[in-house]
Amino acid sequence: MTTIGPLKIAPVRSSVSEAEWQARLDLAACYRLCELYGMSDMIYTHITLRVPDSPNHFLINPNGMLFGESTASSLLKVSLEGEILYRPNIPYGLHPAGFTIHSAIYRARPDTMAAMHTHTIAGMAVSALKCGLLPLTQTATRFYGRIAYHDFRGPERDPSEREALARSLGPLNYCILRNHGLLTVGESMAEAFIAMWGMERACQAQLQAMACNTDLAMPPDDV
Repeated sequence: MTTIGPLKIAPVRSSVSEAEWQARLDLAACYRLCELYGMSDMIYTHITLRVPDSPNHFLINPNGMLFGESTASSLLKVSLEGEILYRPNIPYGLHPAGFTIHSAIYRARPDTMAAMHTHTIAGMAVSALKCGLLPLTQTATRFYGRIAYHDFRGPERDPSEREALARSLGPLNYCILRNHGLLTVGESMAEAFIAMWGMERACQAQLQAMACNTDLAMPPDDV
């Protein structure tokens, strides 16, 4: 019987710029935080960060590594056209849907440096509600009137989906992918993560309130 040992990934710090190395640290940390707070989905979602000193390139997790396994040296570097510029010495490649979603954002939004997409139970449940995310809590009001919605068309693997997603997101930083999950973008990795954490908590609170089988108290319009 063949035994598969732990992956041995060559360090890349000496072969990348200081700006890229810091971006790699920030992105790997975000993957670990996503795992820690229960927002991962095995290998099926993705977080990315634009390379600060090379804006036509971004970093993404290899398709096959768990979020909790991510390190600064394990991340792929990809061009906006889909060319893999760096891949660690592991048998994992680029996730097609991950590339489609994130390249769409970076192509359309030069102001955006980071993007985070999740498939949490609460996020998926709210994405399946016709009403979407309601301003039921103080946490949710942060997003009220600032959320884009993108209709489900199947897995985002068709390059033409990039233009549709970019149109749906527009200038906003928060998006609910109908029947799919949540998406946040930001000018930094920290900004995208904090936004996702807030959306996730707002979705959790909404579902628990709706499960109580009583009238919901909506805040006044001028709040």
